[in-house]
Amino acid sequence: MRLCSIASGSSGNCIYAGSDCAHVLVDVGMSGKRIEQGLNGLDLTGRDIDGILITHEHSDHIKGLGVIARKYHIPIYTTGGTVDAMMRTSSLGKLPEGIFREIKEDEPFYIKDLKIHPFTIPHDAAQPVGYRLECGEQSVGIATDLGKYNEYIIENLKGLDALLLEANHDIRMLQVGKYPYYLKQRILGDRGHLSNENAGRLLCRLLHDNMKAVFLGHLSKENNYEELAYETVCSEVTLGDNPYQSRDFKIQVAKRDCISEVITV
Repeated sequence: MRLCSIASGSSGNCIYAGSDCAHVLVDVGMSGKRIEQGLNGLDLTGRDIDGILITHEHSDHIKGLGVIARKYHIPIYTTGGTVDAMMRTSSLGKLPEGIFREIKEDEPFYIKDLKIHPFTIPHDAAQPVGYRLECGEQSVGIATDLGKYNEYIIENLKGLDALLLEANHDIRMLQVGKYPYYLKQRILGDRGHLSNENAGRLLCRLLHDNMKAVFLGHLSKENNYEELAYETVCSEVTLGDNPYQSRDFKIQVAKRDCISEVITV
């Protein structure tokens, strides 16, 4: 399996995951041109993509969906609630007939040899999900846009070979920043976004000897920066109640505006 962030941040998200014969995108929250450029960097084009998995309907996750769907007629997999919310979004334009494949939380499905497990995430969207993708013995997970984590989230992310995990904001930067009060409360709330500290604490629950790589993703442009997210998460891991040091693992920040390293597991 391969995992790669084409772009990850509060301004747009698009993640690639695939096997030797199946290729999927998780979210397409950027222009069709940038998605194509990212795929070209992986020696792929939109014609190679077997499915688009949508986590939820916010624009930084679906911005390019209309363009890509109309051009390539790629099946779109997401929950019924997300479909309804997206259909009320005029910015997508008219989508091809029959392009949606409705999925349900905790009901795995296949795209070729990829087994995909959608799981509920706590976020202020219609029916949001994260994804665990498996091919044979290998597995990768994508968990962003979650206000908190719980035992259910942990169970869905256990035993992964690679993980893209949200480290959205530094709490202090957010609290003293320019955002209005209601927006700060939304981000800090149980259906908002995961802070650097909480990302590190969650990671402490998920690390195991065979974890190959961790991407920290969905960083806020205003309330975080790469070095701070990385150092905070690494500190939580090293000082946390687990047998590991952060240097035991390949931890890196997924870039906002360019393709990341491709992780092969």
